[in-house]
Amino acid sequence: MSDGDVVDKLCCASCGIAEVDDIKLKECADCDLVRYCSNGCQREHKLQHEEAYKKRATELRDELLFKQPESSHRGDCPICMIPLQLDLSKSSMAMCCSKTICNGCNYANQKREFEGKLQHTCPFCRKALTFSNEEHDKQRMKRIEANDPAAMYQEGFKQDGKGDYSSAFEYYTKAAQLGDAEAHYQLSILYHHGHGIEKDCGRQIRHLEEAAIVVIPVLDTILDALSGTMIIKREQ
Repeated sequence: MSDGDVVDKLCCASCGIAEVDDIKLKECADCDLVRYCSNGCQREHKLQHEEAYKKRATELRDELLFKQPESSHRGDCPICMIPLQLDLSKSSMAMCCSKTICNGCNYANQKREFEGKLQHTCPFCRKALTFSNEEHDKQRMKRIEANDPAAMYQEGFKQDGKGDYSSAFEYYTKAAQLGDAEAHYQLSILYHHGHGIEKDCGRQIRHLEEAAIVVIPVLDTILDALSGTMIIKREQ
């Protein structure tokens, strides 16, 4: 930031009043370039500032989209806190608590149970394991009622596989609103194919970008979508 930028941020961009004593300035909601002393000043300065804030908002969006992530979208194993591998065969989700646990922690739990002749339980929440699909469905719906985005995504994926795209869209949307990156990616697929909803390239790309920001590697897919040559494969 230049000296001029610092001076600009010390004063209201509209009326020029400085931030002193009881006068507090707040940043523009769309960028970090200017500050205002009141909502009225911000409204009066809108037309003059519009081009600059749109440019800066685009720059901030690109920073989010292309920055080097600290970890993958899969996060860490909740037990050992080691980052989960992108290879899905190296971990599994516990239906009772919707936690994704690495194979190492699963193995350690199984060994503990075998040596102690204990009941089989979830390595995270310690609830007794169930093995029927009916019980798994009940557990998943219970987690959905608790607003668990991972369970919503799983139910959406299940309905998607059955061809019930309207239900899949509903569950994916709820999961995406709670920050699930994979749900954003699956929504982009539905918008691309027009399954359960009308085709919408703009929304398709927006969901792809949201997925990319939280580190699902789909930047090539975004570029293909923009060029009109996009081909998406369904992925779990």
